[in-house]
Amino acid sequence: MKNTSPILTLLFCLTFVSGVAAQVGGTWQTLAPMPTARQELATAALNGKIYAIGGYDSSGTKTNIVEVYDPTTNTWTSAHPIPVALHHNCAAVAAGKLYSFGGPSTQTFVYDELNDSWSAVASMLFFQVLSPAVGVFNDKIYVAGGVSGGRGNTKQNLVEVYDPVANTWTALEPMKVGRNHCGGAFIDGKFYVVGGRRVTRALDANEVYDPQTNTWADQAPLPTPRAGIGVAAVNGEVFVFGGETLNPSGGGEVHGEVEVFNPATNTWQSLSPMPTPRHGIFASVIGNNIFLPGGGIVSGIGPTNVNDVFIVSP
Repeated sequence: MKNTSPILTLLFCLTFVSGVAAQVGGTWQTLAPMPTARQELATAALNGKIYAIGGYDSSGTKTNIVEVYDPTTNTWTSAHPIPVALHHNCAAVAAGKLYSFGGPSTQTFVYDELNDSWSAVASMLFFQVLSPAVGVFNDKIYVAGGVSGGRGNTKQNLVEVYDPVANTWTALEPMKVGRNHCGGAFIDGKFYVVGGRRVTRALDANEVYDPQTNTWADQAPLPTPRAGIGVAAVNGEVFVFGGETLNPSGGGEVHGEVEVFNPATNTWQSLSPMPTPRHGIFASVIGNNIFLPGGGIVSGIGPTNVNDVFIVSP
């Protein structure tokens, strides 16, 4: 029998172990429910707590509610309401401040944690309702997609960036694929925007924006086309949770799929599905924990107060 070189055997073992290590894993944990069931809300992590802002309540009414989840005590408290009722808005933390923007308004608000108060800052350039994607890089907030000018407007590829220091919004190169209800996250200085829909058609689009060149490039498509997703970046990979697909004749499907994108290999991997499938969600990250409070459990309006966390394996 032919002998195998010890060096080749070692190389094979190292390659095999490396391939296994590249696989992402994680576990789900159910947490204390959000006090007010809401969907199409925005969330963000500020100083170790999750802020849940606005959204539709169980009656389908947009709200100005702000509730705060503390992972260390697994409890919720109320914060001062945002000045206007919102739905399909976004939230982000930049330079240590919490911002809410978008939704049925161009207004931008910043939250003062010390005084539990909100203040208006520079308004957005475009009317970006219906869940645009948001990402933060170098303490600037990038917003892509949504619907500009109302539901019927097709200019859904608009992109702008907010500079908190200068208190200004600046228009950037539009996306290649116009869409709303998409999600985004930054990895290694590049902005990945995935999923979404145009009218009722769910999209598998996956584009990456380079702030250095102000250009967009296509990436491997999302395996399960869907909109109303939660998107977050952990350990250099993009996680996509839940979502919704609509039927042109009415109704639709709520998704529980979890898929993760590796920019280094331009590939996707499927993970354990959500315990409660939902759409109209927003994902927020603390460490390796991705928090997903609220969302809709039926196509259209049907909010829940479920609060889950996906704990990414290191």
